[in-house]
Amino acid sequence: MIERIEEAPAGVVAFKAVGEVTLEDYTQILKPALDSAMAGGRKIRAVFLLGPEYTGYAKGVTREDLGVGLSFVRKWERCAVVTDVQGIRDLMRRFGWMMGRRLKHFAVADLPAAMKWAAGE
Repeated sequence: MIERIEEAPAGVVAFKAVGEVTLEDYTQILKPALDSAMAGGRKIRAVFLLGPEYTGYAKGVTREDLGVGLSFVRKWERCAVVTDVQGIRDLMRRFGWMMGRRLKHFAVADLPAAMKWAAGE
C-alpha cells in the first residue's frame, strides 16, 4: 500500500510504501496526487519512502512504477527515493540517468535530509 506522508514540507508531495504495493495504489493514490502536484504547470517535488515496512511490489507493479517515472520525467523538479533496499537502489542506478540531478537516493535514516533536499532547502 502507498500512503501519503502528511508531514512533508510545503510544495513537496511525499509517500511511503507499507507492505506490498499494488497497481491500485498507483491508480488511486499516486497518480492523482502527482497530477494534483502539477496543477498550474508546477514541477513535482517528491519523496518516496520504501522503509522497513515495505515488503515489495505486487506482480506487474514494477512496470507501472517505471512507467510513472518515465511519463512524468520532464515534470520532476526533485525526486528523493529513501530506501535501504538494494534492488531499488540498483534500479535507480540503471534508470536514474534519465532524471540526472533531479533524482537522489537517501538511506532510510536520512529521511529528514531527503525532505529538505526535495523542498530545495
